[in-house]
This record gives sequence, structure tokens and C-alpha cells, in this order.
Amino acid sequence: MPLFEIETDSHIIITWADDELAARQVVQEAYATDQILRLTRRPRDTWVISKGVLGLSPKMDICSVARDCLAKSAGDKLHAIRLYMHETGSDLEKARKVIESNMVMGW
Repeated sequence: MPLFEIETDSHIIITWADDELAARQVVQEAYATDQILRLTRRPRDTWVISKGVLGLSPKMDICSVARDCLAKSAGDKLHAIRLYMHETGSDLEKARKVIESNMVMGW
């Protein structure tokens, strides 16, 4: 059974399906309000996410950097985001996600 990668306006779905029509039905059943932007049949039966593409470098522990920024900012989220952007070169959206994720984990 082929593996399909389906990108919608809100999700990226990886699923096995008999054909493209069946893959579309998976999206319709699970996320009826999503619009399919891209549907790709994968060339193999596995799916790999490159850490480099996601901005995760094996040289840098992003959680440690984020917790350090939160400590330096005394828990001030906005200041921690600015520090994280400065220290890692990340954009605002990535820095916000990393800092907020670490705040939830109880830095």
C-alpha cells in the first residue's frame, strides 16, 4: 500500500492508502474543513524529516538555549524571545514557539 503525504491548509498528514482518492477520503474523514494544498505519493514506504530543514542542529540544544534565555529574562517571555533570536539567529516565529514550549515545560 503506498504512502501519501498530504498538505492541507492546517496539517501535514502522512497516511497509507490504496490510491489518491482513498488518501483524499482520509483527509475528508479526519479534517473535513481542511483544504488540500498538495497530495504526493511517496516513492518509498517510509517518511523522513530532516532536522536541518526544521532548523534543529545537532550542535545546539534548543531547549537548553531557551531555558537559559528564560532564566536571563527572569521569565519575561518577550525579553526571552528577543534573547533567543539574538543568540540563535532564529526568526520571531521560531523563537516564540521554542520559548513558549519551554515555558510550558516549566523551564
